[in-house]
Amino acid sequence: MISPFYLKHKTPNNIYVFKTNIESESDMNVIEFLLNSNPKIIQCSVDLEDIDRVLRIEASKYLSEKEIIDMVKSKGFYVEELE
Repeated sequence: MISPFYLKHKTPNNIYVFKTNIESESDMNVIEFLLNSNPKIIQCSVDLEDIDRVLRIEASKYLSEKEIIDMVKSKGFYVEELE
């Protein structure tokens, strides 16, 4: 049984999915280093095989989509939310 205390205080995470122009392993390393330096980001990955170069991010509920977009754009990459 899960403790009611745990359920009450557990912070839900958000999943964000973006279309990008990340094209290579070196591009991916730049983005992963940037995103992994943010303590609000739990996990991130880029699918280089997908035509949309999908960036998937699991983050705390305290990180906004706009913050992620601004971070990725700061490195010169295109990024937009996939719905």
